[in-house]
This record gives sequence, structure tokens and C-alpha cells, in this order.
Amino acid sequence: MYRVDLHTHSLASPDGALTAAHYRRMITENRLYCIAITDHNTTDFASQMHAELGNRIIVGEEITTLDGEIIGLFLRRTIPAGLSLRETVQAIKQQHGLVYVPHPFETVRKGLSLAALDTIADDVDIIEIRNGRALMQNRAAQAEEWAAEHDVPGAASSDSHGWHGWGRTYSLLTHEPTRVTLAGLLDTAKHHRRLPGVRGVLYPKMNRLLKRAGLQKRHRHAA
Repeated sequence: MYRVDLHTHSLASPDGALTAAHYRRMITENRLYCIAITDHNTTDFASQMHAELGNRIIVGEEITTLDGEIIGLFLRRTIPAGLSLRETVQAIKQQHGLVYVPHPFETVRKGLSLAALDTIADDVDIIEIRNGRALMQNRAAQAEEWAAEHDVPGAASSDSHGWHGWGRTYSLLTHEPTRVTLAGLLDTAKHHRRLPGVRGVLYPKMNRLLKRAGLQKRHRHAA
């Protein structure tokens, strides 16, 4: 069985803190088999880690659109922020990437609204039905309902922004995933979710404050 986490944030994200050493450790200790690095509006760090760790790392990006956030998986280059939702989806598809919807229906974390999501329903490859950091706005039931209605596979992902509590939320697949097989494998996957604790939930705010104060290293291969 293959544990897969499709939503994580490294130091390259303004609110992220996962380092190259963290990703290496998670892989070498087999806590997770495959990890998507989905930094905000950049693929630079993800591309570097993919070059080092191969297909165990999926190059992704959480992209800020005019209608909320969306993730592209298996990307080759960064997609700029600030485009419309439709333009962003088209840019993902032009790279033969997969369209992944993170924390749908949440307003605190810029999730897509139902109206916005319905406009791209035919192009959605995966929707997040379990988010490891969903606490105050947990829209899991609504996400599962939308996934079933539109026949879109769901995923459980950590949305980790730091090491503490990472590895508790993931999808368990029967085979090693590829760009071609991932969505199909998620159709029969088992989804595991456990909250990462208070620190894991608060990482984004903590990391932003630390970076503003100059107390957190931001270089790409920090230990």
C-alpha cells in the first residue's frame, strides 16, 4: 500500500516551514511514499526536490486565482497568480497537469465557492475531501457530496506547513501513482485523517510572523 499526501508547503511558501531535510526524512523513513509539494504560486522548490528524489515528489503549485485557490499537480513550470479560475485551469491542462481542488467551500482559506467550482466541474480531476488542518471550517461532508455528484475522486491531504503532526492525513493507494493513474487509484483509496495538534493547525500564522521578524530561514535546502 502507498501513502500519498497531495498538499504540503515548504519554506518557499510565505507561510510554510517544511525543509528539504524534512521531505528527505519523510521519504527515507517511508512515512509517506509520495508527496506533492504545492507551494503558493511557485514550483521552484518542488522542482528541485523532484530532481533529487524523483517520482516520490510530485511537482505542484497552489495557485491564487481571482476566484480562490486551486492546485495544479504534475506541473513543469510555475503558473502565475492573479488569473481567472478558468484561465488557471486551462494553464494546468496545457501542461498536462491534474486539477486538484484544495479545501473547497472554505472562506477562511480562500477555498472555491460552490458557484465557482461548478463552472469548472468538467475539468476537476481530484477534490480534497479530507484536509488535515480543517478545524473551524470543516467542509468534508459537502466536499464528499460534490465529489459523488460529479463522479470526481476525493483525496485526503495534510495541508502541512511544518513538521509537527505531518504524516497523519493521507490517502492509501493500492499501487504507485503516476500522472495517468493517480485519479483512478483515488477512486478505491482509503482516506486517513488525524488532526496535527494545535501547533500543526497554527503553523501558517506562526511561520508568517517568524519570517517577518527574520527569525526563520528561507533558503531552499535548509536542514
